[in-house]
Amino acid sequence: MNPDITAYNSKQTPEDKAICDKLAETIDSVLKEAENKIWHAHPVWFLDGNPVVGYSKLKNCIRLLFWSGQSFDEEKLVNEGSFKAAEIRYTSVDQVKVTELKRWLKKSRDIQWDYKNIVKRKGKLERLK
Repeated sequence: MNPDITAYNSKQTPEDKAICDKLAETIDSVLKEAENKIWHAHPVWFLDGNPVVGYSKLKNCIRLLFWSGQSFDEEKLVNEGSFKAAEIRYTSVDQVKVTELKRWLKKSRDIQWDYKNIVKRKGKLERLK
């Protein structure tokens, strides 16, 4: 795991750290080819420079965000923002279901919108995959 992400996880409460560690380990195991780093103060995984998944600490939960998640057709993922992102929020490590998380991660590889070039395209998203 990226040392910066390990440090991020270590700053969380014990319950939130358990959630973050489980998310990071699962993401790393599925998206082995992804670059990962702290981006805008949160752990994020990139495929070919395009952000696909990340998580962050909110006031009372850990939010897992898929940049192209609205295109996954998954009822547990809730639309987030005005682009194609979708999220799920966790308050307990027991809520993280590895089987569904792995399914979503595979979709994050196969279904991507081009966030890498969103500024160049003046806020317009184009489908990559």
